[in-house]
Amino acid sequence: MKAYLEPDDIRQLEQATTCLRDGLLIALLFHEGIRISEALGLEVKDVDLKVGTITILHLKSRLKLNCSQCGTNLGRSHVFCPRCGARIDKPSATEQARRRVRTLPVDTDTLQRLKEYIERGGPVKKGDKLLLFAINRHRSWQIVRDCAQRAGLPKLVNPETGKVHNVSPHKLRDAFAVLAVKRNDSGDGLRLLQQHLGHSSFDTTARYRKISGDEHREWYQQLWRKSDV
Repeated sequence: MKAYLEPDDIRQLEQATTCLRDGLLIALLFHEGIRISEALGLEVKDVDLKVGTITILHLKSRLKLNCSQCGTNLGRSHVFCPRCGARIDKPSATEQARRRVRTLPVDTDTLQRLKEYIERGGPVKKGDKLLLFAINRHRSWQIVRDCAQRAGLPKLVNPETGKVHNVSPHKLRDAFAVLAVKRNDSGDGLRLLQQHLGHSSFDTTARYRKISGDEHREWYQQLWRKSDV
């Protein structure tokens, strides 16, 4: 059982699509390695066909908890305030939003597909936005899952937990990251991948080096070379 999708698997996924929109969605998720939330938030204005880029707006909110007595920052597990000792029955909570923007290069083939999709009237108007994909998250998961079933792709196993999962949009992002690491696992390559994926922590990016497994496999095989044993 595989741990991640490979380029041949993605080609089979694309061949199993039934419309231009679904093929473009799969191509963007794999070729750009973006999150499904980022793909579904893309507007036509975010695509620069002349320069060959897409601009990703990533909004992330977090709940900040504070002691209602002294204002000290709290964790979710705190029962008593570490500063004033007051019992935490009802902490004050404020939502903090982080806004990050990154501009990503787009390969020639995917750019051509974007151009064709836009020219053929694929984007849909929703309020004041002209969205590339006017579908929700649940529908996007259905599209990828159904294409995987039609293509006959097996389920994937998480190499860290051993759990088995269906092919999903996030598995296309994983496939992009693993491919990038296999092509270039140098320090500079990993830093560029971190920037491209939008990871705030380098450790999150570095785990793809572990997932790819090539370095570990080569190390192990060298231990048991017949000439040395």
